[in-house]
Amino acid sequence: MSRECQICGKGPTTGNMVSHSNRRTKRRWLPNLQKMTVQQPGGKITLRVCTRCMRSYKSSLSK
Repeated sequence: MSRECQICGKGPTTGNMVSHSNRRTKRRWLPNLQKMTVQQPGGKITLRVCTRCMRSYKSSLSK
């Protein structure tokens, strides 16, 4: 189960944690993925979607 949005492909990014003494250690920022059920012509499917895609998908339904 990868931590990647199934719509836009957004995944983890890497960088450094910087302490008060300016030491640097590696860290990761993970995307905010949620499970979302989407109605397709063949039936319902469950996607792991980032909240940004979820928000744009729901706003496109209301228009």
